[in-house]
Amino acid sequence: MELVCVRHGQTAWNAERRFQGHTDIPLDDEGRAQAQGLAAHLRVESFDVAVTSDLSRAVMTATLICDGRELALERDAEFREMRFGAWEGLTWDEIVARWPELATAHETTPRTYTPEGGETYEGLGERVMRALERVTDRLAPEGRALIVSHAGVMHALVRGLLGPEAETTLHLRFLPASIMRAVGSPAEGWRLSSINEVPADRVAGGLRT
Repeated sequence: MELVCVRHGQTAWNAERRFQGHTDIPLDDEGRAQAQGLAAHLRVESFDVAVTSDLSRAVMTATLICDGRELALERDAEFREMRFGAWEGLTWDEIVARWPELATAHETTPRTYTPEGGETYEGLGERVMRALERVTDRLAPEGRALIVSHAGVMHALVRGLLGPEAETTLHLRFLPASIMRAVGSPAEGWRLSSINEVPADRVAGGLRT
């Protein structure tokens, strides 16, 4: 089996480094261009199942990837981003200013905090792995699934597929509209074959990735 896990394209809140969580922020112009580039990059690949978070930034990314395919795109709310509660709409600096006890944490390591009014990282992981099981149960041994979601979900997938030690040691930070590929099976285990895969002509942060 192969899981082709995609983080949605950029939104205005991504560009401003604001926590989005369950707030439904659409792709901005750059995000749509990123998603279109990713769609072209994946055009030659076939999928047996295509599932997306039900938030619009993921749905639009997935819709562009699936455009022209004879494949039903399914929406699953359990692939939503981590719920950040009172933090949604705030930058990390604004969060730390309001909750100074978080100064020793880091914005990209959700396992180290629980947002006020949000969900725990453990809760995120449980729902994400439930959703993943519904996908893998339908795949043949050589099947391929497209899963379009969010950075927090992809961190949870790494933890669920490879274990907490792998998540800690890899120090992952997922680019917008990037691909993480996992190959294996629930019975035999998984390995990552690609991380932060983007089209060859895309430049992120001044570096070709």
